[in-house]
Amino acid sequence: MVDPLLVVLVGPTASGKTALSLRLAEQFGGEIVSCDSVSVYRGMDVGSAKPSLEEQAAAPHHLIDVFDPDEACTAGDYSRLAREAIAGIVARGKLPIVSGGTGLYLRALTEGLFDGPQRDEELRERLRTTAAKHGSAWLHRILARLDVKASEGIHANDTPKLIRAIEVCLAAKQPMTEAWAEQGRDPLRGYRILRIGLNPERPLLYERINRRAAAMFERGLVEETAALVEKFGVEARPLTSLGYVQVLALLRGEMSHEEAIQAAQQGHRNYAKRQLTWFRRDEDVHWMAGFGDSPEVMETVLGLVEKQIFPG
Repeated sequence: MVDPLLVVLVGPTASGKTALSLRLAEQFGGEIVSCDSVSVYRGMDVGSAKPSLEEQAAAPHHLIDVFDPDEACTAGDYSRLAREAIAGIVARGKLPIVSGGTGLYLRALTEGLFDGPQRDEELRERLRTTAAKHGSAWLHRILARLDVKASEGIHANDTPKLIRAIEVCLAAKQPMTEAWAEQGRDPLRGYRILRIGLNPERPLLYERINRRAAAMFERGLVEETAALVEKFGVEARPLTSLGYVQVLALLRGEMSHEEAIQAAQQGHRNYAKRQLTWFRRDEDVHWMAGFGDSPEVMETVLGLVEKQIFPG
């Protein structure tokens, strides 16, 4: 018996993954599993570029609006929930389509996680103090010296993930990514995984990123952030995400409105670079030189998927 097909769409932010996933779902009777570390949180709609209600109504979506912003969603949590969702989709005779740009979540889903060392609260407190004094970028530079591969997959503003990665590196006395490779994990089995990556021309991608980041402010990102702070507090972990962290600086009077937009644009462009670096390590990805919402890319990807569903 042939294993069921699992389509995985990856690529940088603003590369058209949502449009392509919807087209695939429409064509092949699919359901979409989001792979985004911010879209899992309720109320974080504008800043996460979450699929609109209309888009979510066009095809069943999973792993969106699962947690409140004051709850933690680890890579392990995501892997467990995503695997459950995929199994349910297949049981319904539908095509599972994983779509998103959070590399660590995708790795946890497809490759599994290893049982890392236990938490070291004393070390964690020292690292939190360091982040409060010097900023989370300081922790990112520490991690880059300990494990450059891990640092490429974690955003410089994500203090909790940075702390955990540094903690693992120090406890294991080796880079976290090497520990992953050496210690047994639980890879996803029982599926034929078709990995498709989007890689638009860099100048065009950056133009789109700049427009989208600016549009987030126009669509109410400042108001959304203020409401989240009022309800969940400024320490809510997802507020370290791109867009939100710049708005927090704006609300504190550290940036003007225009400076916050420009900082968000720059942050998203830098993130896109890191995403591409992360996903390019996977030799099984079929790369598309264009945006996912372009007719040429859509036609090519539809053909790839059709060959997997109807071989020969």
